[in-house]
Amino acid sequence: MRIAVTGSIATDHLMTFAGKFADSLVVDQLAKISLSFLTEDLQVRRGGCAANIAFGMANLGQRPLLVGAVGEDFVDYRSWLERHGVDCESIYVSGTQHTARFICTTDRDLAQIATFYAGAMSEARQIELQPVADRVGGLDLVLIGPNDPEAMLRHTDECRTRGIPFAADPSQQLARMDGEPIKRLIEGAAYLFTNEYESHLITQKTGWTTEDILGHVGVQVTTLGGDGVRVRRRGAPELVVGVAKVRGKIADPTGVGDAFRGGFLSGIVAGLDHEHAAQVGAMLAVHVLETVGTQEYRLSQRRFMDRIAESYGEASAAAIAPRIRCRHP
Repeated sequence: MRIAVTGSIATDHLMTFAGKFADSLVVDQLAKISLSFLTEDLQVRRGGCAANIAFGMANLGQRPLLVGAVGEDFVDYRSWLERHGVDCESIYVSGTQHTARFICTTDRDLAQIATFYAGAMSEARQIELQPVADRVGGLDLVLIGPNDPEAMLRHTDECRTRGIPFAADPSQQLARMDGEPIKRLIEGAAYLFTNEYESHLITQKTGWTTEDILGHVGVQVTTLGGDGVRVRRRGAPELVVGVAKVRGKIADPTGVGDAFRGGFLSGIVAGLDHEHAAQVGAMLAVHVLETVGTQEYRLSQRRFMDRIAESYGEASAAAIAPRIRCRHP
């Protein structure tokens, strides 16, 4: 299968705050909020939802096509992604804007306050998917991740018009969209990815019930934080897969959801069922959780499968191992 991953490509500036944000919030003064947090460190890392997902897929042996908009400052980042197996030939380079920036501070309870600068991402609406498909001989699935909202709508409409299956992953952009554009992003999706809060936000803004959503998409995949992931499918029992076991210390939650999507899609591409695909996604998510930065982990085939067995049993490892081939032995 040939999968194009569309969405944000960014540089992450990650900081940690030793206290708790909640201790500094005065409820009756939130309308006049003015806060500054002294952080202990700064990590500048490669990121962006689409790039993180594509990186994860490539490290699990796939060859995803990354589609998004960047600035001319993307040269080193491009080299990094290509060296790790990501196809970057369909990335649009702006002549005037910088690559997007994600600035995030995490407190000791893993709560986060973040700011996102769109930069070149605002030009992603100029990207047409058909030339991407023509270059590689067709597309089997397009993941439409958080991006310039006009780009997301354009990609979704083009997929429907051209009959290309797509996965909807509106994520952070749900907060700024009304019900009708959200419906337009979701309608006809083969997969809908959200976390639990975003799932409730969709029902609130669209007026659709959970059952209604399954009438508009093929499979709804909802991450539940520490409770794992829930998969709902038309005409099939609900499936819940628990989180993978953490080894050592939790380092930073940034990019965990992207990693899950990369792992889940890699499982689907490899022909795994939804349960085993979710297990692959959960295991990749833990690798990100254990490192600072969204693309700083290194996957070993033997260690990855050992951890699958530890978390989900030997039968799962036996089913997954022949189909998922990490880049390193």
